[in-house]
Amino acid sequence: MIQLKERVRLLQKSEFFSPLDPKILLTVAQYSREETCPEGEYIFKAGDPGNCLFILDTGIVSILLQKESGEEEEIARYVEGDSFGELDLITHSHRNAHAKTQTQVTLLRFPHRGVEFSDLLFQHPKVGAQLMWAFLVATAGRIRKSNNLLKENSPWIQELRRQVYRDKLTGLYNRTFLEERLPDYLKDSKRSVSILMVKPDNFKQINDTYGHEAGDRVLVRIASCLNSLADQRWIAVRYMGNELGYILPDTSSQQAREIAHRVQENLSALDISDLTGGASFSLSVSIGIATFPDHSSDPLELISLAHQLPLIGRTRGGNMILFPDEKGDG
Repeated sequence: MIQLKERVRLLQKSEFFSPLDPKILLTVAQYSREETCPEGEYIFKAGDPGNCLFILDTGIVSILLQKESGEEEEIARYVEGDSFGELDLITHSHRNAHAKTQTQVTLLRFPHRGVEFSDLLFQHPKVGAQLMWAFLVATAGRIRKSNNLLKENSPWIQELRRQVYRDKLTGLYNRTFLEERLPDYLKDSKRSVSILMVKPDNFKQINDTYGHEAGDRVLVRIASCLNSLADQRWIAVRYMGNELGYILPDTSSQQAREIAHRVQENLSALDISDLTGGASFSLSVSIGIATFPDHSSDPLELISLAHQLPLIGRTRGGNMILFPDEKGDG
């Protein structure tokens, strides 16, 4: 039996599991087992319960549909690092095709025999949530690769996009959208694009005093405010936790600064007394701005630069607007 760290390595090779946090992968690895199958063996057949998925370590596996004539037609082929069977596992469906080895193979089975996926989700709900997210992201990626076969404006595709790219709490676009789609906005170096990140300086006080539910409702209120301020070009996002912001196409650093001042003014005037039991509470926010191509031409670096600045602003007393190349202004 291979060691736990070797199972984690196999998981990291898979498109499905590679985005997950190592701690999540460690739990998944504990519920996985390796199997070896000789050439010509069926791993599963159509009609079998879809109670697990597989990651191929070595060898080749074909997915086969059986025709009315009894002949088998290959519709997909998997090699080292590929995973298969995810959809059946997540949707709790029966297999609709055969999986047959074309060579001797070694693979990782998750969850291993004797463990029900539903039991694992019950015992580890955070792991289950991450697996569902990974499934949506991986599926969306596969759909983008095969968009010649599917209409991009179909209701199913639109719903999948919504689930992958939208934050459930606020309804804003999420971190996945920001990181995956920002490169699309940075293709012309003659057109400035600014990333604006907003983080409340005193949000912890809301959670500590009025509870996390009140904190969540304040985030929704902030998101609504950002949406109301935005023109049709701006894209409001929730990056992580209590950090929200904008992608601002065709926006220079100076223009972004003016927008940041408007955001500060509107959020400081935001009435949240109905969420604080009638107590008066004024939000203070620090804002980080990074502009393409002035501060970076790399999308992830641009996000990182803007993300770091509100924390610096808070340590300097809060209510600040900061740029990577400036000390900031109040």
